[in-house]
Amino acid sequence: MSGHSQFKNIMHRKGAQDKMRAKIFSKLAREITVAAKTGLPDPNMNPRLRLAIQNARSENMPKDNIERAIAKGIGGTDTSNYEELRYEGFGPGKVAVIVEALTDNRARTAPNLRAIFTKNGGALGETGSVTFNFEHIGYIEYPVSVASADAMFEAALEAGASDVESDEQTHEIICAPEDLGPVREALEKTFGTPNVARMEWRPTVMTPVADLETAQKLMRFIDLLNDDDDVQRVITNADIPEDILAQLEVD
Repeated sequence: MSGHSQFKNIMHRKGAQDKMRAKIFSKLAREITVAAKTGLPDPNMNPRLRLAIQNARSENMPKDNIERAIAKGIGGTDTSNYEELRYEGFGPGKVAVIVEALTDNRARTAPNLRAIFTKNGGALGETGSVTFNFEHIGYIEYPVSVASADAMFEAALEAGASDVESDEQTHEIICAPEDLGPVREALEKTFGTPNVARMEWRPTVMTPVADLETAQKLMRFIDLLNDDDDVQRVITNADIPEDILAQLEVD
């Protein structure tokens, strides 16, 4: 998990620095709208909607924006048919990349992503071209303040999780994809709504990024992917040394 957590942390920091707030809100609103359309409008009865709202609040999205996104989903004003799609390929430094998209027009999304890959030293591949470098898991994340590491470990394993890793900021709970719902529900009874609960791609084979220039190209490439309105998440198997990470943060 070390490479996964390391890159997750730098991406969180870069995201906070680089992304425009309006674009973040737009993506959060789309997820809220889709969650409201595909399930019950009550977040207490709709886990996906509840977590979408929680994610929006964690980004300080205004309450009015959240309510409008819910209303759009349940009021019939949004007639778009969104698809959840996965794209795979390689970025700078031959790093494996998975892009998760939520789109109402795959004929728009695929060419846009292909252009970003091609123009930035990468290559968009076929489905399955890089997922062998990753493990599909259920992933739940709580802030470290909700419980001690031992308490979270015991509760999570009792709920059916396969592993827990805690650091100074978070508890990361891992389970089989099919167990995500039951584990999340069990933990919510004790610890409340998690920061994150979703299917996740966790790298099992890391690709070293050994020089600053390649790391910079990779970060710019990921920023461009994240700037696309249809892209919800970008996952890589990049393994960036701590000294290069530090230089990226300064840049």
